[in-house]
Amino acid sequence: MTSLAAAVVGLLVVAGVVTGWVRRRYLVATVDGPSMEPTLYSGDRLLVRRTRRVRVGEIVVVRIQPPTLDAPPPDLVPEDELPEAPVERMHPDGFLFVKRVIAVAGDPVPVDRVPCLRDAPHPTVPPGALVVLGDNAATSWDSRDYGFVHAEQFVGVAVRRLSAG
Repeated sequence: MTSLAAAVVGLLVVAGVVTGWVRRRYLVATVDGPSMEPTLYSGDRLLVRRTRRVRVGEIVVVRIQPPTLDAPPPDLVPEDELPEAPVERMHPDGFLFVKRVIAVAGDPVPVDRVPCLRDAPHPTVPPGALVVLGDNAATSWDSRDYGFVHAEQFVGVAVRRLSAG
């Protein structure tokens, strides 16, 4: 192998290692929908650092598994054949959501802003959990709907908005 070929192979190996490291540490998320307006708009792209450290006020990406209904839409089935109640199942992969952190582990549970947490067993956010809200409360699906975000659902913190190009 010539020295030029060895240099090219070495450069490719280094590039592969760096690319693997970057992909494990960062991801690019695209905002879809109005839940973070006026801070972020649909189509905005964010550079997100995969980390476990998060502070109140930061914009984060979380993976939430909304329930899916295991039944046909009512308009496709005659009314007398409709099941009494559709079976709820979890979406297999979940979806990424961009939200703002309003409470972290050890903070008081913000029951004034997230009424569904009134029945939380402790007065503080449990270890490894977050409470998140969208900036546009009227259109946001957030902790008011699904409660605490747990450590395994937390993806990372938005570092910056990326240019559109």
